[in-house]
Amino acid sequence: MIKDRLKELRSLMQERQMDAYLIPTSDFHESEYVGDYFKSREFITGFSGSAGTVVITMNEAGLWTDGRYFVQAGKQLKDTGITLMKMGQPGVPSISDYLHQELSDNACLGFDGRAVNCQMGQDLKKSLEDKHVTFKYQEDLTDKIWKDRPALSAEPVWILDEKFAGKSAKEKIEDLRNEMRKERATVHVLTTLDDIAWLLNIRGNDVECNPVVLSYAMITLDRFYLYINETVLNDEVTAYLKGLSITTRPYEQVYSSVSQLRDQSVLLEASKTNYAIVENINESNRLIDKMNPTVLAKAIKNQTEVENMKEAHRKDGAALVKFIYWMKQNVSKGTITEVSAQEYLDHLRSEQEGNLGISFDTISAYGANAAMCHYKATALNDTKVEPKGLYLVDSGGQYYEGTTDVTRTIAVGPLTEKEREHFTLTVISMLRLGAVKFLHGCRGLSLDYVAREPFWSRGINYDHGTGHGVGYLLNVHERPNGIRWRMVPERQDNCELEEGMITSDEPGVYIEGSHGVRTENLIVCKKAEKNEFGQFMEFEFLTMAPIDLEALDKSLMTERDLKLLNDYHQAVYKAVSSYLTEEENAWLKENTRAI
Repeated sequence: MIKDRLKELRSLMQERQMDAYLIPTSDFHESEYVGDYFKSREFITGFSGSAGTVVITMNEAGLWTDGRYFVQAGKQLKDTGITLMKMGQPGVPSISDYLHQELSDNACLGFDGRAVNCQMGQDLKKSLEDKHVTFKYQEDLTDKIWKDRPALSAEPVWILDEKFAGKSAKEKIEDLRNEMRKERATVHVLTTLDDIAWLLNIRGNDVECNPVVLSYAMITLDRFYLYINETVLNDEVTAYLKGLSITTRPYEQVYSSVSQLRDQSVLLEASKTNYAIVENINESNRLIDKMNPTVLAKAIKNQTEVENMKEAHRKDGAALVKFIYWMKQNVSKGTITEVSAQEYLDHLRSEQEGNLGISFDTISAYGANAAMCHYKATALNDTKVEPKGLYLVDSGGQYYEGTTDVTRTIAVGPLTEKEREHFTLTVISMLRLGAVKFLHGCRGLSLDYVAREPFWSRGINYDHGTGHGVGYLLNVHERPNGIRWRMVPERQDNCELEEGMITSDEPGVYIEGSHGVRTENLIVCKKAEKNEFGQFMEFEFLTMAPIDLEALDKSLMTERDLKLLNDYHQAVYKAVSSYLTEEENAWLKENTRAI
């Protein structure tokens, strides 16, 4: 099937005199996760991972993906004629180096300019300019051969009440215009879906788990144009947008609108705006390439959002307590599998008041499967949870009061000494980072060592960031705050930590073929004391879920570590006990006891 699709694609390339065709994993808005309509790369390759780019020439095809997906991609690409390009591995060229090597002088590279960001397009143009390679970006060739392609999502839009948002859309728009004035911009082109939803206090369901709305926005100092499928707007939303002096236009009309701009100063973020939009902007305009002003404003949660998030985490914590209690009571029966556990936890969340679904696909992993950070249990690989070892669940929910993301590793039976050690080090790490105090001006880069020191001092490491920003009833991964030990520029998550920013705190240990451990809480940044040394900052835990005392090795913990755990557990019991049955409450009281 894949070989046939590649054959059809090459035939179209030949007709259009294209020597190579590039398909990324992207929608028209640079979203991390994409709707079914946008899964062109998966359609062409058969690889279903969430990250990867395929390049097809007339004789070869290669798929570039990262270490999370080497095993999965290797299996799914078998016998397709597509070569797995393991990004970052010795001897593996980058996409631009590969194209430079494979394309002859005056060759043509094709791609759908709506699905490739401007920064990537410009970088490719620069790397291939000495070979005089031309681009054809106006056509989506996969659309010609994808006969049963899903329709573009058109889910209803709804208004997020100000009691949840904490600030009116009118105020947010005025703040944005003030930022435009500072940059001397007369037009702002905004294409990132979470920024548009946040700015207008609207939500939808156009990307699974992310309550966003397919749309573009073009804002001037006195006008606001929203490009959207108008069938998704009911009378209430239409009136609401009109009250904000917003003019709606058809979704695809954004390209002709930007082409009509003349002699304007246009603010946009090249790495988050698609290539076709920028190419359609006339040269008479001055481009200001900077991070969208909404990114920082959105990341700094207001007091209403913070208090609402605490409520969301109380309800979410109750669902997790019910789940862990159920696991402990039933694992010995031998009837629980990774999939059945995942389905039960998702069900428990759905029963919580104000729940709107999950915030990402639940990771339910037993034993060695937990050593794969982004493991996905399916009917094909479903594993029974045996009454021994460790079980890991990484999950989250969307609520009117915010977004949750929590990981707990649970002892489901006797543990080895190593499992107990790794579990305890992870708990120590998570608690110490949550308790750190630091001067304002610090970035996550400054704080990551607090989390890694318990591991590094023993020659252990985990190969992922310690923390990522989290949205408010939006994307579970949100710029620009994060915590990691080295710079990864493309992630754009190393800003100064400000009061109101919400970040995950999720260290772990992963032993291939044996076990995986991760413990994750969300933390909110807030001001501590201010004195002659400056403004100090600290974190407060939002997540309220117990840590498995059965898996701890207390001999590894200092008195301070024990106090941090006991204080946290006291807060957990106080926060969630009122949501539980009498039996669950008794269990939680015992399992949050001081040790």
